[in-house]
Amino acid sequence: MLEEAVERFQALLNEARRRELPEPTAMTLATAWEDGRPSARTVLLKSVDSRGFVFYTNRRSRKGRQITVNPLAALCFLWQPMGAQVLVEGNVEAVSDEEADAYFASRPRQSQIGAWASHQSEPLDDRSALEQRVRELEQRYDGQDVPRPAYWSGYRVVPSMIEFWNAREGRLHDRERYQRQDDGDWVHYWLNP
Repeated sequence: MLEEAVERFQALLNEARRRELPEPTAMTLATAWEDGRPSARTVLLKSVDSRGFVFYTNRRSRKGRQITVNPLAALCFLWQPMGAQVLVEGNVEAVSDEEADAYFASRPRQSQIGAWASHQSEPLDDRSALEQRVRELEQRYDGQDVPRPAYWSGYRVVPSMIEFWNAREGRLHDRERYQRQDDGDWVHYWLNP
């Protein structure tokens, strides 16, 4: 049943791409500190399969630090022109170094340099300091591949719940949920709007 939910998600994502919606892979990622204080931000989905939903970031960032102390997350995809939303909840695990290396190598060079230059989520005295680090790193890696920083990698949200929402007249929306049970089996059911 998980495979069915993932296939449905992939079909919606493909439809959003076909319609050329802006940033179809954009998702709100919600994480929380150990005391439960939540935070949310938009990140980009980089891959999805039955193992989970993958995004990449600096592990020293706020979200990376939150995942370290509380490895749970929620995702929200909203494709408003399609009247569709998907919610995902689950545990978070690190992707393998091989996955992270392969994705990092596929990124534009400027994004690779940026991964080194940005001390993500840390205070910045002024933009010129960041720009200076970029210039220094461009010189350091001139004519060579930019390696992946050890602190930059990916996370996989391993779903325990996937919910599909479709807009309907009179706010009588369709809501369907796929939920993993304690025994590992998945169930599917409808929810009131």
